[in-house]
Amino acid sequence: MNKPPDILLVEDNLNDAELTIRALRKRNLANHLVHVTDGQQALDFLFGAGDYAGRPIDGPPKVVLLDLKLPKIDGIEVLRRIRADPRTRLIPVVVMTSSREDRDVIESYNLGANSYVVKPVEFGNFSEAVCNLGLYWLLLNEPPVRKT
Repeated sequence: MNKPPDILLVEDNLNDAELTIRALRKRNLANHLVHVTDGQQALDFLFGAGDYAGRPIDGPPKVVLLDLKLPKIDGIEVLRRIRADPRTRLIPVVVMTSSREDRDVIESYNLGANSYVVKPVEFGNFSEAVCNLGLYWLLLNEPPVRKT
């Protein structure tokens, strides 16, 4: 992969992942998207370890779309590790989950989530929410300049 991804999608539900990718493609926002299905894969991708050993990590994704209920390592722990490392601390992380539990919302924001979005159940609403997220984080948001 020559160009760093714009989006790292961390989603174990293949139906939700496909709907997300389809919605982003509809607006031409999925050209540089990487999809992983568990928390360990997400961390390996971000830190150039495991199956992604040797991947240059100097070009992080513009945004991470992170589900909370993940196999191997849950989304809360992924978020904790992203924020704990200076190389990934500034990557915008949008928690995109079905959980409306107060403890998940509070913990996500305490750990530095940039946004918390509950996945709409209805396809049209889900697609619209994903498109709006993509437009905002990829086109409108001004990320900090990384100094190397």
